[in-house]
Amino acid sequence: MNKPTAIKRFIILIVFMVIGFLLTFCSFEIPFTNYTYNGFANSIKLGLDIKGGVLLIGDASPSEDRDSTNFEQDLKATQERLSSVLASEGYTEAVVTIQQGNRIRVEVPDVNDPEAVLNLIGTPQKIEFRLDKDGEAVITGKHIKSVGASYQPSSSSGSEYEWGVTVNFTAEGESLFYQLTSDALNTSEKKIYIFANGEEISEPTVSTAIRGSTFISGSYDQKGAEDFALQIMSGTFSVDLNWGETSVISATLGVNALKYGLIAGIVGLVLIFAFMCWRYRMMGLLSSFALCFYIIIVMFLLQAIPYVQLTLEGIAGIILSIGMAIDANIIIFERIKEEYKQGKRLNLAINTGFKKGMPAIIDSNITTFIACVILMIFGTSSIQGFAITLFIGVAVSMFTSLVITRGLLNMYYPLNSTKPRYYALKREVNA
Repeated sequence: MNKPTAIKRFIILIVFMVIGFLLTFCSFEIPFTNYTYNGFANSIKLGLDIKGGVLLIGDASPSEDRDSTNFEQDLKATQERLSSVLASEGYTEAVVTIQQGNRIRVEVPDVNDPEAVLNLIGTPQKIEFRLDKDGEAVITGKHIKSVGASYQPSSSSGSEYEWGVTVNFTAEGESLFYQLTSDALNTSEKKIYIFANGEEISEPTVSTAIRGSTFISGSYDQKGAEDFALQIMSGTFSVDLNWGETSVISATLGVNALKYGLIAGIVGLVLIFAFMCWRYRMMGLLSSFALCFYIIIVMFLLQAIPYVQLTLEGIAGIILSIGMAIDANIIIFERIKEEYKQGKRLNLAINTGFKKGMPAIIDSNITTFIACVILMIFGTSSIQGFAITLFIGVAVSMFTSLVITRGLLNMYYPLNSTKPRYYALKREVNA
């Protein structure tokens, strides 16, 4: 690689880095559209300890209405449906996790109306589909697979659309619902009756025997259809829940901690850059350049990976991974200095330093990965947040140290291949 090519590549990398920082930390309106772009850092989901919100912890027990013998499977099904219920009501950042085998933990950050969340999932409904008002339940929540509001052509006029609720049944539920609608056609009113906790909530008219999913309409607007769907969905939980712990967490402490944590992180990065440049000169400057790419990549992954929420413990994991990224560069640079001191040429010393430093870096990071996996499996939610961010940070630090830093040194070598003092390199007297 000659000098003009190296200079062009450095300019291109600097442009990419500037664009990366703009996409990470800036928000702006996209011209000729109504879309506002929020940077990666602004799109990261924040946890309760930073943003505040509602925390619920409930004990789960086998439902009396179900004859399932697989409690673990029922618990996971309830977890998924709780997430669906919260997401359908706009709580897209809510996190539902299973703890200690039979406990469900619900975290809903940044909630303006905590009581709405408590009312939403605190009182599950007992849903029943009956042939007549005083009869027995033919279909219950265990026969329902999914429920959602939808906008479909009207049954009375195919050219017009109306809001309603689409109900999808299990295989057993489809058979029962077909029999229920067939029997309803033989009655004078041709209706079925839907009850929630013993109170009638709807009595749709049956026009034909239905096999499969069904669409229930009835003068609903969008909000009414969503509320009706939610009411039915809340009766499909596979286990009984007893919310033993409910609390509303203020964001004041978390906001202050986040602000001071960011200040401490910026000060720490500046001191790290200064130390690396003083100790290793151009190698330190190039490693600082690589660390900027590390920040961009980590921010992108934190907002892109599902179910990742940034907590104060997660911030600690990121800071620790930054330290490990710098540690990897120090190991490599010290090996380069040793190789050059023993008499190797500059380019050979650089390549050998990376080659000999790589096994130690990989071994140390693998042990960290193992520890992170163990913490994610057996740790509490706060410990899991620390483990996830540390895992992401260490993986990115390996990439930046072994790939980006090495590439930057190889690009810089044509610009300075005869002045080792710029690399903070010295030979022994007899070398």
